[in-house]
Amino acid sequence: MEEYKLRIDKWLWAVRIFKTRKIASDACKSGKVKINNRRIKPSYLIKVGEKITVIKDIIKYEYAVTGLIEKRVSSKIAITNYIDNTPNQELNKHKSSLVISIPRRKKGEGRPTKKERRELEKIKRKF
Repeated sequence: MEEYKLRIDKWLWAVRIFKTRKIASDACKSGKVKINNRRIKPSYLIKVGEKITVIKDIIKYEYAVTGLIEKRVSSKIAITNYIDNTPNQELNKHKSSLVISIPRRKKGEGRPTKKERRELEKIKRKF
């Protein structure tokens, strides 16, 4: 018997981790969704039992797949298809980031240089 598999971007959208499938697909392409610490494409076929890491804002969420659904459903049904294994310290990052403000560029300064962008990413990763 063949094991059922589903595209990762479709599953992330269906279980309401991302608001749209396009956002889920873009997150996969940019490396914010990982399985076993490996970047994956939006077309990656997931199966029940896999562990998924999703980086949204500054929080690193960890999920275990318990069910596969293709269509977006209510949140009560969606939460039965995964187990949220995100550590409490990760969830508390969001609260602490509200107190510590990340430096912003002034209006009219233009885009950051590559060096400035890397420094900003380092600061964001700390929190």
